Amino acid sequence: MENNSNNIYPVFDKMLGRADKESLLGQHGLMVWFTGLSGSGKSTVAIALERELQRRGILCRLLDGDNIRTGINNNLGFSEEDRMENIRRIAEVAKLFVDTGIVTLAAFISPLRQMRQMAADIIGRNDFVEVYVGTPIEECERRDVKGLYARARRGEIKDFTGVSAPFEVPEAPALTLDTSRLPLQQSVEAVLQLILPRINKEER
Repeated sequence: MENNSNNIYPVFDKMLGRADKESLLGQHGLMVWFTGLSGSGKSTVAIALERELQRRGILCRLLDGDNIRTGINNNLGFSEEDRMENIRRIAEVAKLFVDTGIVTLAAFISPLRQMRQMAADIIGRNDFVEVYVGTPIEECERRDVKGLYARARRGEIKDFTGVSAPFEVPEAPALTLDTSRLPLQQSVEAVLQLILPRINKEER
């Protein structure tokens, strides 16, 4: 038998594309990126949204500090450089999920506009929905059962966002939520109204 190396990888034996995955799932992939101060309610809203999407039969993946900082990014600290790398890796992982047709939720402080712009560029701006959880810092501090804000104000924690490190408010988020004013279910409904038309296959 002739050994022709040119035929080892025939044309039909290529990786399936995004459209194939989305057709299988019956949904479109999308990135919903929650940004805001520590204690603003990002993870709480994202967790409730994940459950609601699951209830509706929409495949979803939630990324937050608990499953990122203890795993793929466990070698990173909280310097600006490490935070930038943290967001870059998250965005690269998120892009894989989105390209597989999975609705992906990210709940990270991501304090700098440059970080969020980088994430949007990696994932693709057409697939990137920025949700700013703009709960006032006074409410965030009131909720802080771990006392992180108090420690930061005493100088015990360096580079703490909102106290000793900046948070740059998004200039044009797709949605702004204030969880000190909006009940959880209303916050989730607001996000759903925004994203469902982009997820449901029959509506595109």
